[in-house]
Amino acid sequence: MTEQLQNGCDVVVVGGGAAGLSGALVLARARRTVVVVDAGEPRNASADGVHGLLARDGTPPAELLERGRAEVRSYGGSVVTGAVTGVHRDGSGLVVALADGRAVRARRLLVTTGLVDELPDVPGLRERWGRDVLHCPYCHGWEVRDQPIGVLASGPMSVHQALLFRQWSADLTYFTHDRPDLTDEQWEQLAARGIEVVDGEVEGLEVVDDRLVGVRLADGKLVRRTALAVATRMVARAELLAGLGLRAQPHPSGVGEYVPTDATGRTDVPGVWAAGNVTDLSAQVGAAAAAGAFAAAQINADLMAEETRRAVDAYRDPFSARSESRLSDLVTSGRRHGL
Repeated sequence: MTEQLQNGCDVVVVGGGAAGLSGALVLARARRTVVVVDAGEPRNASADGVHGLLARDGTPPAELLERGRAEVRSYGGSVVTGAVTGVHRDGSGLVVALADGRAVRARRLLVTTGLVDELPDVPGLRERWGRDVLHCPYCHGWEVRDQPIGVLASGPMSVHQALLFRQWSADLTYFTHDRPDLTDEQWEQLAARGIEVVDGEVEGLEVVDDRLVGVRLADGKLVRRTALAVATRMVARAELLAGLGLRAQPHPSGVGEYVPTDATGRTDVPGVWAAGNVTDLSAQVGAAAAAGAFAAAQINADLMAEETRRAVDAYRDPFSARSESRLSDLVTSGRRHGL
């Protein structure tokens, strides 16, 4: 792995989740040299299982990633543990710097760093996150079906979230918390669906024997709930791209920040693609994996087009191509002899 970092590769994939490993798998099978650099901080680490993923429903996240890493390595890809601190351009290539001082040069970059969920400042939310404090009904709704569920008003999509969770349970309570200003239309929607609205600030969670039993309001009232849905502010992990002039931007929906791309995953920076939650904040594991695979195919096609252009140039002017090859050999020989 260290040797590949020193010698460079066709593609560096930053982030080893579903999108990154799927992209790396496609590239490795396309006989590209690929290095995945992963910091080991998956968004779904606290979840018991990955749901809604065909043929792998319920698989623990760590197990799914381990299988993915093994598959990438089986085709010659490299998976390196490390945190990327920055990326800069060097001539026609990109240099990816790691926190431990290592660096790897790549012809293309696929960013699949995911996002960070910013939770409201309510005691107990972070500790219960991914267990009985949830965000996605498609990921966790079945596991809490028919239970008393609370929805904490915490973002522009909170009412939408409450209406979605109503599909899994008829016993829903909407806590206005610090966002009491519901529109008339929202009041009517919640009432029509039988969702109780509770005003007042939420002080914290009531937990007994490591299980959520209720939501405690600032006035001391306890509302019995066994699950709480929270719409987080989702922020793309994009700090490492600042050296390329690429930064996360506010998402049009108002739910957080993302890295914009075109339909192929290509960013505004030449040679850089992005896939998964870093650009699609709502993507589940299956969608993220598909996006990573699709972006990888586009990267391979882009490399192929570049190589074809060079081959055509060499075909048209073989003497120039031989001269450049000879010069490259002389430079390499000189470096080996300390010249």
